[in-house]
Amino acid sequence: SNIKPMWQNYINATSLDEALNVLAEQGERARIIAGGTDLVLELERGQRAGIETLVDVTRIPGLDAITLDADDRIHLGPRVTHNDCVASPLIRERAFPLARATWEVGAPQIRNRGTVAGNLITASPANDTITPLMALGAAVTLRSRDGERTVPLGEFYTGVRRTVMRPDEMLVDISFPAMTAAQRGTFLKLGLRQAQAISVVNVAMVLTFDDDRVTEAAITLGAVAPTIIHAREAEAYLRGRALTEETLSEAARLAMESATPIDDIRGSAAYRREMVRVLTARGLRALLQGEERAGFPDQPPLLRKPDAPQMAQIPAGSLHPPEPEIVTTVNGREYRVSGASEKTLLAMLRDDLGLMGTKEGCGEGECGACTVWLDGEAVMSCLVPAPRAHGAQIVTVEGLGNPEKLHPVQDAFIHEGAVQCGYCTPGFLMSSAILLEEIPHPSREQIKQAITGNLCRCTGYYKIVDAIEQASEG
Repeated sequence: SNIKPMWQNYINATSLDEALNVLAEQGERARIIAGGTDLVLELERGQRAGIETLVDVTRIPGLDAITLDADDRIHLGPRVTHNDCVASPLIRERAFPLARATWEVGAPQIRNRGTVAGNLITASPANDTITPLMALGAAVTLRSRDGERTVPLGEFYTGVRRTVMRPDEMLVDISFPAMTAAQRGTFLKLGLRQAQAISVVNVAMVLTFDDDRVTEAAITLGAVAPTIIHAREAEAYLRGRALTEETLSEAARLAMESATPIDDIRGSAAYRREMVRVLTARGLRALLQGEERAGFPDQPPLLRKPDAPQMAQIPAGSLHPPEPEIVTTVNGREYRVSGASEKTLLAMLRDDLGLMGTKEGCGEGECGACTVWLDGEAVMSCLVPAPRAHGAQIVTVEGLGNPEKLHPVQDAFIHEGAVQCGYCTPGFLMSSAILLEEIPHPSREQIKQAITGNLCRCTGYYKIVDAIEQASEG
């Protein structure tokens, strides 16, 4: 094919030292990849010229830990995904603004792959996790072969999509003080739709109380300046005051004054400024009324198998150039694939394995037609590099049922007439089948949350939701 390869070398690193050595030797030509939900797209679109080598760190043991240390600081490893945060009791209880923000990112398939570290490094002023982490007082630790340094998040950003990271550095830790019993906080986001939306504006807040008086306040704003900013005047105004309707209205007005947004395709500057005021007031009012957790699900669907297979540890030096073979298990059968290591997983499944059930609808993680299970998690295969399949367990729609016995979800889709043109159907089947393994009897709301990453262009959602509900009863 005449398709230009997106990268030349793909290294499945087995230790941090191995990854740091590659960065030290190749500098600007190498990039760390974990979720790849931003990077794969940028490479595909030619926005990242000069990158030759990807260093996959997802097989390095221990990088996905969420821990609380003796100083009451929470640590997130560099491979902690958005869904890891959503699922973590520690994050939900003691870093609620981050739990809420990670839940609002993308869709379940994106949250299963996308890492918080990657979201911080991409450095878009509209990124959702930077705002709560800034309000929580987070710092990031950057390591290279020469040593490591810890940088407060506020000093990490130098402009739109620009950070202080050097080409030979990897972000190895994100840490912040766990919220105390005297602190309450939340996160609010305004998008143009309910899911899969980039923030028009987002706001995070963490307030410290002494009885009803605010002693400390952090209010941070996203998508209203070149970087995430603090609403300093609003913070100063709240200190020493009781939170009332009157004070929260004034604080919201002051927060609006801090915003210096631009006009763009998602909203005008004037609209963004007004929405900063509205969201800040809404968040402070929720804190005043003790309702900041309203609407956050008790059991959010993650689209992960409860008994997901442990990710295979692969031998050191595995999948290094020149022409490595990808050895993978798809639908219970082992395949050995040559010449696919510069493709996406979607392309490999279709072109090399002839499994045509997985569809490409958008090629950018928006539509969910390419959903497959990778090591027991639903992911968008258009954003996964094919070499990530090495040593992995993959299930595609062909592996759900068989001609003699359909999967209950497939059966229900037929009976409920949940199929129209059929293009999106494989993705919906993969999302709903894994939902029923995770939550056998989901509520209608959980079903809707589970399929937010799957678009049906024929707008057949009512019958799709009915079918999933019917399958869960059967």
